[in-house]
Amino acid sequence: MKKIVFHQDVYTFHIDFAGHVSNIIYIQWMEIDRLKLLEAVDMRVDRIAEQDNILPTLVATEIQYKKPLFLGDRVRIEVWLSSLKNVSAVVEFRFFNQAEELTTTGRQTGLFINATDHKPHRISKEQRTAFANYLAAP
Repeated sequence: MKKIVFHQDVYTFHIDFAGHVSNIIYIQWMEIDRLKLLEAVDMRVDRIAEQDNILPTLVATEIQYKKPLFLGDRVRIEVWLSSLKNVSAVVEFRFFNQAEELTTTGRQTGLFINATDHKPHRISKEQRTAFANYLAAP
């Protein structure tokens, strides 16, 4: 199984009043990495919305903070799929600091919906196959 890996430096605008990375920043990083995963399987959001009439939509986000990240840290974020069904997917995230310590885990459940009627949309066999490299073995 392949993973998408994204590196992010922590800057002053990522820091909250407590002196560590703000909780909302993790959500932003998850969004960036989820979009990179879609790009890797040739399903750029702008293209599939326009050409395939599909909107990948989040229905749940979970995060577990294990260790804080601080100003100056270099973060490695990994993303892959733990589940892929006809109309939904579960995306997994792991965040590591520059010492390779696991700092945060996350999970998002997404639903593919039809852009016109906003009902669940089955992805094609070709689209499912494209995700296969990033899907963890059951």
